[in-house]
Amino acid sequence: MNRLIERCAMLDIHKSQITACVRVPDGDGGRRQETREFRTTTAGLVTLADWLRSYAVTVVGMESTGVYWRAVFYLLEDEFECQLFNARHLRHVPGRKSDVQDAEWGCQLLEHGLVRASFVPPRPLRELRDLVRYRKAKIQERGREVQRVEKTLQDAGIKLSSVASEVLGVSARKMLEALISGTHDPEVLADLAKGALRKKIPALREALEGRFTGHHALLVGQMFAQIDFLDETIATLSERIEELTRPFSRELELLDTIPGVDKRAAQMLLAEIGPDMSRFPTEHHLASWGGICPGQRESGGKKHSAATRKGSKWLRGTLTECSKAVVRTKGTYLSARYHRIKSRRGHAKATVATAHKILTAAYHVLHRGVPYHELGEDFFYRRDTENTER
Repeated sequence: MNRLIERCAMLDIHKSQITACVRVPDGDGGRRQETREFRTTTAGLVTLADWLRSYAVTVVGMESTGVYWRAVFYLLEDEFECQLFNARHLRHVPGRKSDVQDAEWGCQLLEHGLVRASFVPPRPLRELRDLVRYRKAKIQERGREVQRVEKTLQDAGIKLSSVASEVLGVSARKMLEALISGTHDPEVLADLAKGALRKKIPALREALEGRFTGHHALLVGQMFAQIDFLDETIATLSERIEELTRPFSRELELLDTIPGVDKRAAQMLLAEIGPDMSRFPTEHHLASWGGICPGQRESGGKKHSAATRKGSKWLRGTLTECSKAVVRTKGTYLSARYHRIKSRRGHAKATVATAHKILTAAYHVLHRGVPYHELGEDFFYRRDTENTER
C-alpha cells in the first residue's frame, strides 16, 4: 500500500487526557512508531506540541470527539497541518477498543491517506459561527418565553391572543403591563389599544375579562424581564455579527437574492459553509456534508429507504426555516418545486427537498459570484411541454 505521509501523528482525545501516536521513518527503510499520553491542559498541550516537533511531524490527525478536539486543534493549527476526522470513519476494523490501539490504528489510516478530513473553517469564520449559533439559541429561548406568557394568560382566562395578532405587540404589551400593575377593568385596558387594534375594542373588552391574580402578575412580570434581557442580548450579538460580516458583504448580498433567505439566514449560511466553495468539489459534496440529501442504502440490487445523514443542526434548521418561508412566495421556482413534491410525497419530504435546492443555490451563487437566477413558477410546465413536443 502506498504511503502518502512520511511523518504523521494521530491523537485520541478525551476530556482530561490525549493518547498520541507518531509514525516516522526509522532510518533503515522501515517505520518507527511511538505512543504517549498527555494532559489536555494548556501546559500539557504545549508539551504535546514540543514532542511532535521533535519528530518533525508534518500532519496531525484527530477525531471529532464532542468539543474536546477544539482546544487541541486551535493550538496546533498554526504550526502543523491539522486534520479532523469523523469518528465513524476510523472504526471500520473491529477489535480495537483501547485508546492506544485507536491512536495507532488511526495513525496508520492517516499515513496511507485512507481517511478524509472534515471541513474546519478558518478562525474568523469560527468566531462568526459561535456568535450566530449563540444568537439563534437566544432567539429560540425568547420564543419559548413568549409561549410561556401565552400559557399563563390562558390559565388566567385572558384571551388577548384571540384578538391581537401579537401577544407582545405595542398595544398588547401596554395592556399586560397595566394588568401587572393592578388594573383589571376591561374598559380601561381595552382603551390602551393603538392603531388598527382600536377597531377591535369591543372584542378586546371581552377578551381582557378574566381571573388575572397576583400570582399571574408575578409570573408574567418575570417573563417580561427575561424577554427584555434576551432582546438586549440579541441586539448586542447582532451588532458584533454585523462587524464580523462586513468583509463578506458581497457574499451576503448574493445569498440574500435566494428566495426565502433573509439577512439573518444569510449570515447563518455564511458562518456554517463559509464563502470559499473550493473546499467542496461540487454542490453534491456540500449537500452531503450538510446532511441535506437522501441517504444511500442498497443491498442485493434493491434500493431501500434511507434517511438523510447527520449534519450541522444549525445549518439544517436554517435551511428548513428558509424552505418553509419560500413556500409562501409567489411566482418562484422553489415554491413550485415544493408543491410539486408535496402532492406526491408529503410536506416533510418536500420541505427537505426544497432545503436541498436552497443549499445548492447557495453553493452556486458563492462559487460563481453571481446573483440567484429565478427559473419561474412555470418552469416544470415549460419543461414538460418541451418534452412532450419532442
